[in-house]
Order: sequence, then structure tokens, then C-alpha cells
Amino acid sequence: MNRRQFTTVAGGVLASPFPATAASPEAVDTTLRDGIARRGIPAAVGMFASYYKTLYSGAFGVRDSSGTPVTVDSIFSIASMTKAVTTVAALQLVEKDEIGLDEPVGKVLRELARINVVEGFDNKGEPILRPAKTPLTLRHLLTHTSGLCYSTWDETAFRYAAREGRPEALMFEPGTRWQYGTGVDWAGRLVERLSGQTLEEYFQVNILRRLDMVDTSFLVPESKFPRVVSGYTRQPDGTLKQVERKPPTPPKSFNGGGGLYSTAADYTRFMQMILGNGRGINTQGILQPGTVEWMKTNQIGPLSAGKMRSYIPGTSLDVDIQPGHKEKWSLGFLINTDAYEGGRSAGSLAWAGLFNTFYWIDPARNVCGVLLMQMLPFVDTQAVGLLGDFERAVYRG
Repeated sequence: MNRRQFTTVAGGVLASPFPATAASPEAVDTTLRDGIARRGIPAAVGMFASYYKTLYSGAFGVRDSSGTPVTVDSIFSIASMTKAVTTVAALQLVEKDEIGLDEPVGKVLRELARINVVEGFDNKGEPILRPAKTPLTLRHLLTHTSGLCYSTWDETAFRYAAREGRPEALMFEPGTRWQYGTGVDWAGRLVERLSGQTLEEYFQVNILRRLDMVDTSFLVPESKFPRVVSGYTRQPDGTLKQVERKPPTPPKSFNGGGGLYSTAADYTRFMQMILGNGRGINTQGILQPGTVEWMKTNQIGPLSAGKMRSYIPGTSLDVDIQPGHKEKWSLGFLINTDAYEGGRSAGSLAWAGLFNTFYWIDPARNVCGVLLMQMLPFVDTQAVGLLGDFERAVYRG
């Protein structure tokens, strides 16, 4: 089939290009089935869709050592894929004039009103602190330019976190660098304080239920536990060891930076909402089209994003999303400025979760994809290899 379909959506017209020839579902099945066997990956669920419909779905491997097969509705811990949902929640409050993107968040989050920057360490290893000159804003939090960094990928944060009991601090002056961190965690707290709801309550009422994301939550009820895929960790000899299988403990608080459980189908509905300029297939008004445009365009100016050296190799390997290329960051997503060979277009939006769950949204071609695995370390060589295989397979045509 070689045609273009058009439909009017909030904010304009979406074009849906279909390739004249495309890889058959059976060919993509073979890619995933053979890929997990060759790469020693316990389980993978993949889905590829346009705004209008699911174009491919497949599930391969086993839930755990019992040998129970995974299915397309298996549930995964999606970790930092939570961040995009939190970003949508925060931007909904921007649309309601509850907070401005460039307004100091210290007015609501008093913990961030007077925060110090780590300038270095003295000869005893004690941090040298000074007051931040630039007030933290929601834009800083959502673009990872706040200076609030994860110790896994920032040397200063790694050294600072090694001494227990330290107050929250910035690793650099806000707006001067991109460094992946806890800014969206704090944006989640901002949503809770402004809305008067827990993040779970806010997500369910304002985003998840409206998009029919029925299996996405910070909480896993007992009835759904049989669908949860067990985690694995890579051992020094290269083998994977299953993490003890037990029902997730309900969190005492909800973290905007990570913590959601979800399925490939649920997260695809979320991505389709972005393709639909804020409108889900069966609902309107998740976000305004102009707000979604912020989520599609560079928000960090000349800074580059996506390159992260790991200081905790058991948790993550070094991260370089597209070696030899520069990436940008929008409000919520990494943007690749160059096309992937055989895959996503330039200007596509993406991110991932710590346990090797990956997604991308390709507005230029009106498609999106998600591949869910459940293992550490992040960007495990075999997991990234399977992601590339899957992406090329679904685009092939």
C-alpha cells in the first residue's frame, strides 16, 4: 500500500505516511525472537504504532525462571520513562497558570529557594559551597539544566553523595550545563504541592485514565503481580542473575523521576498523545498543541545532551545515545538532530528507563516505538543491540 492518510486534530493536520513496502510482522517477530536468544536476554516486548493504530506488537521470552511466557500485556518497571508523564503533569499546571516555566520554583518548593552550588572539594575531601546566583525555575528542572544531578553519571555528585547527611545541592550554576539528574523528581513534588494531590492521584485523574492507560501506576495490585516481569542483573562473567521475585512494596511517596509500572500498549497510548499534539485517540485536551510543540523542540540552546559517563558501572554503563552526533533536550525528551541509519528521523523524541526500557516518537513520520526489557546495567550492550535491531526491522521497507 502506498498512500497518505490525513486527519484533523487539535492544532492542525497530521500526515501519516505508509511505506510502499514494509517488513512483515513475521520478520519483526523473527528479529526479536532470534535476538533475545542470541543475546541472552530473558524477555522483550515491542510495539510500533502510528497516531491512528498499532502497526506491530510482539512478546518473546519468559517472565522469570519459572518459564512463564511474557505477553504483550506484561507489566514492566519503566523507571525514568516516568519523567515524560511527570513533565506532562507539570505542563498542565503551566497551562492553568499555576506556575510559570521561568518562575522561581522556590516560591513553592522552599527547599530549593536558597540552595548551594558545589564549587569543588578541599584537600580533606569536604565540599566547597557557595549560594546559587540563579534562581531555579521549572524550565531548569524539566530540561536537566538545574544542577541537580544523579550521582550515577556525575563525578561531583558522586563525590558529594559519598558523604551521608549532606543537604540538597547543585553541581553547577543553573542553566550553564546539561546533566541528567533529579530535576524531574522535584517537578513531581511541585505538581503535588500545587495540586494538593499525590502524584499517583494526579496522574490517574488527569492523564492515565483519560488515555486508557489502565495498567500504568506506581502501585501494583496483587491481581496484576502475575503479569510483572522479573528483573535481572548482569554478573561479572556476563551471565544474568534474576532478582528475587516478590510483589513490589507500595512506595511511601511517589517519585516524578521514576517508579511507574506500565505496559507497551499503555505507553504507546501516551506516545500517540504526543503525536496527536496533546490529543489521545479517544480523548481531547491532555495538553494544548502549543505546549506539545515545546516538548518537540530544543529548549537548551547551544548545550548538548545525552552523553553521560557512569561512576556506578553496576547500575549503568557509559551513555552515548548517538555516538559522533549531538543531541538536544526539549521539555521532556531527548532530540536526535540527525537521523538514525535505517531508523528514526531527525528531530525524533526519545528517552529510556534504567532497566533497559526504551521508546522513541518520530513526529516527521507519525510513528512511535517502544521496547521493554528488565535488566541492569542501563544501556547494557546486548539490550542496546536488540533495540537497534528492532528499530531497523520496524522501519524496513
